[in-house]
Amino acid sequence: MTSTASLARPLVSGVVTALVGFTSTFAVVLTGLGALGATPTQAASGLLAITVVIGVGCIVLAWRYRMPITLAWSTPGAALLAATGTIEGGWPAAVGGFLVCAALILATALFPPLGALIARIPPSIAQAMLAGVLLPLCVAPFAGLVSDPWGVAPVLIVWLVASRLLPRWAVPLAFVAATVVISVELARTGGGVDAAALLPRLEFTAPVLTFGSVIAVAVPLFVVTMASQNVPGVAVMRSFGYTVPWRPSMLVTGLGTAAAATAGGHAANLAAISAAIAAGPDSHPDPKRRWVAGVSAGGTYLVLAALSSAFVALVLLAPAGVIPAVAGVALFGAFGAAVQQAIDDPGERLPAVVTFLVAASGVAVAGVSAAFWALLAGLVVRAVLHAGRRRAA
Repeated sequence: MTSTASLARPLVSGVVTALVGFTSTFAVVLTGLGALGATPTQAASGLLAITVVIGVGCIVLAWRYRMPITLAWSTPGAALLAATGTIEGGWPAAVGGFLVCAALILATALFPPLGALIARIPPSIAQAMLAGVLLPLCVAPFAGLVSDPWGVAPVLIVWLVASRLLPRWAVPLAFVAATVVISVELARTGGGVDAAALLPRLEFTAPVLTFGSVIAVAVPLFVVTMASQNVPGVAVMRSFGYTVPWRPSMLVTGLGTAAAATAGGHAANLAAISAAIAAGPDSHPDPKRRWVAGVSAGGTYLVLAALSSAFVALVLLAPAGVIPAVAGVALFGAFGAAVQQAIDDPGERLPAVVTFLVAASGVAVAGVSAAFWALLAGLVVRAVLHAGRRRAA
């Protein structure tokens, strides 16, 4: 009985990890894929593919290394895609960018100097770029509150109350509120769902490689995934006494991203915030038994993958403003953390501000998204300011 009870805790923690991770941000993934030009069926395929990849990856890594290692899709990366919009070459070029991102992730495992190069990007600039990308998505709930108050207000009210009483479940409960709003709207209008649309299905796209797909999609997606997911993911695990096997983790996430790319999946990575649920003491008092939570999370993700088309169908039926509101509140925490890290060091504040403003502007030059120009602008400003300081010294 004691053994069964002992096993139940990490099993439940794994289920909670996957449920929170999926329901909190799947709307962000769909928003990002749709912005790049994916049709609803292609976006559904991408969500299915990346969910299967992180489910299998959780099981493989947790079982092999007996650690509560959990994976996730790149939520900051999905937000970046939403801000990028359609690129030259359309959806096939975006898929090509996903494949290049996968190659870069694999390269960090095979060639350590590449990982060291990414680590040299000042965190303030990387986080400022992320904050600028997230800003338009984070203001969407308030714009929606004006355009559709009856649809968006319940989502924001539930999110706010849950943030006070059940912080971990605030965004999932906001999605539940959105589901109720959608159901009421369907009952009022008499709409419905085609049963065939609820069946999970992969739709493959032949990738196209263009300059824009590399510079506007692959490179920024790789940078934000490494800086905002993989590096913090390692730090979270270290805080609980676990040393993540870096090379195997990058191999699994890189290969997984490559496998999901042609089906529309954007990027897989180490979990960061949700990792604490599986790796923390609430999962099990004995750190050596928490690995079960990683396996449980993987299994739960596979179940959610089978239901992914139903989630997509629900999103398609939502009144305008409702799903952007859910996506926006899901990113509030990430936005706040990014802003804080961007301006934390007074000596790095000006380059970070420039980076943030360029990213938030949404300007695209020569078909290249604002995220890339923001990163470049921040590095140039920082180099000029630091060079001046060295000469003064």
